[in-house]
Amino acid sequence: MKNDCTSNVYEDIECRSSETICLPKTTLKRLVVIGGGFAGLELVKKLKNKPIQVVLIDKNNFHQFQPLLYQVATSGLEPDSIAFPLRKQLAGYKNVNFRLTEVLQIKPKENTIYTTKGKITYDYLVLATGTATNFFGLKSVQKNGLGLKDIRDSLNIRHMMLQNLEQATITCNEKEKKALTNFVIVGGGPAGIEMAGALAEFCKYIIPKDYPEFSASIMKIYLIEASNKILGVMSNNASSQSLKYLKDLNVNVLINESVIDYDGTLVKTKSGKEIQAKNLIWAAGVKGQFPEGLDQNNIVRGNRLKVNENLLVEGFDNIYAIGDVSAMITEKTPKGHPQVAQPAIQQGKYLADSFLRALKNKQPKPFKYSDKGSLATIGKRRAVADIGKLKFSGYLAWLLWSFVHLMSISGFKNKLLVGLNWTISYFSYDKSNRLIIRKFKKN
Repeated sequence: MKNDCTSNVYEDIECRSSETICLPKTTLKRLVVIGGGFAGLELVKKLKNKPIQVVLIDKNNFHQFQPLLYQVATSGLEPDSIAFPLRKQLAGYKNVNFRLTEVLQIKPKENTIYTTKGKITYDYLVLATGTATNFFGLKSVQKNGLGLKDIRDSLNIRHMMLQNLEQATITCNEKEKKALTNFVIVGGGPAGIEMAGALAEFCKYIIPKDYPEFSASIMKIYLIEASNKILGVMSNNASSQSLKYLKDLNVNVLINESVIDYDGTLVKTKSGKEIQAKNLIWAAGVKGQFPEGLDQNNIVRGNRLKVNENLLVEGFDNIYAIGDVSAMITEKTPKGHPQVAQPAIQQGKYLADSFLRALKNKQPKPFKYSDKGSLATIGKRRAVADIGKLKFSGYLAWLLWSFVHLMSISGFKNKLLVGLNWTISYFSYDKSNRLIIRKFKKN
């Protein structure tokens, strides 16, 4: 490794990562997949023991089930219940190699990627890098609030919440006590309403038992949505029922409202409202994330990569993008496919089939997304469902939501742990994971 790095960022990258990452020698074509989320993992699973060398790269050594991050954040589940080691998943995959590293840059002309641990060449490259929280340029909110995109975020939220509740028992300053126990959730999509519902149940069932020194109305929850309705991606029935459920749980829902500033204690909105709160959770949007090296012409709204009907990144014949980072712009999908698990899983399966067809000298078929419906839960026994023409809510929708999510979790042990936790909490309304393992402090 060179030691005479220059100040140029790309030369620095080459200086740190110019050594080649060791991989088994092979005469097979090499497919490099960046990202072990829903899309990337599904692609790799479908190529198990096929005549192609697959290299899966991720900065984490685990796959995380993001739809249940809010339950980790609100002490309902432990993080290892919704995370599964990638190497355990890939056991028995003779043609697949996992490397734990972070990709810094792509050099398409060289068919090479540069990572924090070294470089890798490829014949085909798949970007399944997902998204990051989009704060839409609100630097004060980004600095003082918390997103909810990975397990670390959910643990930060949990520790922040528990620490602030403990501090609220100590202070005699009523204004500070109010700020410490108020929660603001920004974004009325599925992630936002599920977080609001879980926090409301924490307030209703846990606060009276754990904090008898608090009054019954101590913890106030605000859900702020910039558009004219919550759950805008679902039907009007789902939106109106969700609003009713949230109000039944005493969540203060503010629609046609947006946050413009947050200093860590005071939330300011566009209409002039001010809310005292030391807990702000941002669930108002995401943006695509991918390494440096692609032309700006490849990037569309939401920082996503524009792909054709075969999921090839526009302008390339061997670089693909799947999952949340991918945007297939058509008349039917002018904004690309929804950034949720189902399109990602279907794209992973499709692309695996396309590679297998190519090995047989067959042309790929165009990708077609099959919408299997949408589900969202608002606390226990309350959920909404849009399944084709069926729009329903309540206990049946909640049972369906529970079954679908339980079956989607990786690993039998994880399914068992989550199922056991849900069964216990169903009867007791308890959240047993209320431990402050490490002190959380905002940067």
